[in-house]
Amino acid sequence: MRIGLALGGGGVRGLAHIPVLEAFDAVGVPPAAIAGTSMGAILGALYAAGRTGRAIRRRVRSRSPASLDAWRRRLRNRAALAGWLRAIRPDLRRGGVLRTDRVIGLLADDLPCETFEELRIPLRVTATDFWTGEEVVFDRGPLLSALQASMAVPGVFTPVERDGRVLVDGGIVNLVPWNLLRDCCDRVIAVHVAAPVPPRDRRPVPNLAEAVLGAFDIGHAALLAERLRVSPPDLWVPVPLRDIGIFEFTRIEEALRRGEAAAAQVRRTLAEWTGRDVPS
Repeated sequence: MRIGLALGGGGVRGLAHIPVLEAFDAVGVPPAAIAGTSMGAILGALYAAGRTGRAIRRRVRSRSPASLDAWRRRLRNRAALAGWLRAIRPDLRRGGVLRTDRVIGLLADDLPCETFEELRIPLRVTATDFWTGEEVVFDRGPLLSALQASMAVPGVFTPVERDGRVLVDGGIVNLVPWNLLRDCCDRVIAVHVAAPVPPRDRRPVPNLAEAVLGAFDIGHAALLAERLRVSPPDLWVPVPLRDIGIFEFTRIEEALRRGEAAAAQVRRTLAEWTGRDVPS
């Protein structure tokens, strides 16, 4: 049985995909193909290149601040400071605050492949053509520019130019791209890491960044609801993480922990589909 895995976007929330990748490792059933958007595309690429879920978790923890104080301590290292300052240097004339090539460049040493063809597992990555609104799917050729395009959230990251197109975040048109796996997989698991959290009695008024990015969440929810109604994946795994901001790097451990329930569901399903025992 060929099982496909679709990983959605969501910034820091997307790190909740890591326990799901570990679930595939634990059951011993690698995905036949992976499709991803934004952070899901980046993690999917690392996994498709041969990194285990545990190795990806270890790498994320080694480069992520557990607190703001830890982040400040890390930036005392001049080399790290120079790298991050280059990555976050404003580039407002080009439509964003952050440069995707510089941010991806900080992670490039984790990715041993330069092209899709070098990956061990087939990967499909989504982006959006800014001028036409069309979905653009990459599954061959240069890998890093495809990842840059997939994560280029408008107003945050600068758009990416490739193949004569101006490309932005793939989540605008296809946040969790399970449909891209239908033609090559028997069953598809789709993980959504921006699912709503249970309502609270009192909710604060959002600041500017929260309002803009929250508007994307609202639009994504409407699109996903329609796609789920028309053609759902074989297993839909929503992870309620929308209360975590996409750049709240101090909540990485929380995102990982809250991804464990999704991983348990995926382990049980994989065991059922393949007839294997569920790892303890």
